[in-house]
Amino acid sequence: MNNTDLHQIPKRIKELREILDISSIEMAKGLKIDIDQYTALENGTKDIPISTLYDIAELLGVDCTVLLTGDSPRMNTHTVVRKGEGIAVDRYKGYHFEGLAYNFKNRIMDPMLVTLDVQEKEPALVTHGGQEFNYVLEGSVKVTVGSKSFLLNEGDCIYFDPSLPHGQAAVDGTTKFLTVITE
Repeated sequence: MNNTDLHQIPKRIKELREILDISSIEMAKGLKIDIDQYTALENGTKDIPISTLYDIAELLGVDCTVLLTGDSPRMNTHTVVRKGEGIAVDRYKGYHFEGLAYNFKNRIMDPMLVTLDVQEKEPALVTHGGQEFNYVLEGSVKVTVGSKSFLLNEGDCIYFDPSLPHGQAAVDGTTKFLTVITE
């Protein structure tokens, strides 16, 4: 499993921003956050949500893989990722995702294997562009979309508009689900 060094992500963002001669203020405005929040992301003092990583990559004109790994995707006809060999990122305690198509150039969707542990407190809801699909492989997951929550068990799935505040939480033990996100 390719584990991303999370400390390198903010460094890559800052380096690319400076190379492209984009100010921190421009980045903050593009992300619709205040400059202090942006500075905390770029300095690595605040975790960067995966949806924000996509937004940053778009503002910098690069594939999100560049921010995660420092390398550009290389494949344009196909890419094979063997079990356990996706690009792994642990963003928060109890939340792990593994990118399954990170090496495909110009992809229009991002399939990821997500593993969630039960948390004392449900994670904050997030928003992002595109569309999202979740298919439960193991366990049970509570999916919140807007003001509605759905309990999904193994074999269940949901397709939704991720511009609505949403989030997933494991129920009664570790949960694994496939998520596919289009941007």
